[in-house]
Amino acid sequence: METFIALEFDKLAEGGYVATSPDVPGLVAQGRTIEETVEIARDVARKIAESCLEHGDPLPEVFTRPAKGGIISSLSVPVTLP
Repeated sequence: METFIALEFDKLAEGGYVATSPDVPGLVAQGRTIEETVEIARDVARKIAESCLEHGDPLPEVFTRPAKGGIISSLSVPVTLP
């Protein structure tokens, strides 16, 4: 089963990024790049779902509703003007 989760990113002063998700309580992922942070966030989300199933806890709603479209994210991208 595949679902899409929203990720919110913050750029860290010391470098790198941290992502959290309003869809998956407890998800926090940190990486050197956005791509690395997204990959870590996917793994953390999967592990949170596996832990819920293993312990008989309810899954976050995002894992039980039908998937909608694409990934929703909040991201600030720097743009250099000429």
